[in-house]
Amino acid sequence: MQARWLLPVGIGATVVVQVAHAAQYMSVEQAQRAAFASATRFEPIAATIDAAALGVADSWKPLIWRVWNGNATAGWFFEDAVIGKSELITYSLALDASGKVTKLEILDYRESHGGEVRLAAWRNQFRDKTSADPVALDRDIRNISGATLSCRHLTQGVHRLLQLYSHVLAAKP
Repeated sequence: MQARWLLPVGIGATVVVQVAHAAQYMSVEQAQRAAFASATRFEPIAATIDAAALGVADSWKPLIWRVWNGNATAGWFFEDAVIGKSELITYSLALDASGKVTKLEILDYRESHGGEVRLAAWRNQFRDKTSADPVALDRDIRNISGATLSCRHLTQGVHRLLQLYSHVLAAKP
């Protein structure tokens, strides 16, 4: 007599589940202080954005602060969000008074892959960029393999904020 075992089809099958790892790395206030340690105040700005001139969606509304050091403008601080692969990445960008990038920080990262954009070496590529620079992936900003969409969308976001500064904020007294 021969014994036969029936094994359910599901045994040994591999199940792949993608899990998002949401993490808040910094608050806006922490990022502001990291970018402008000697600032005396952060003044929220309600800027009128000409979406057509900047080539952005009408719904795009980054948060903007003018940074003061006494009676002088020390710079500008932005909070914005871009889509990574499928989840939002919230980031901050600090510009000095002349519109040069001084600091890019990742505030919230919700994707399961691509978190390497938080590495200082990648973020530091943006330092000293202005609206006159291309700020384009694979042109003056290096990509990270496995984080291409996060890199691309963050780079585009920084470029948009630099254009916003140039077209709207640079002329503010």
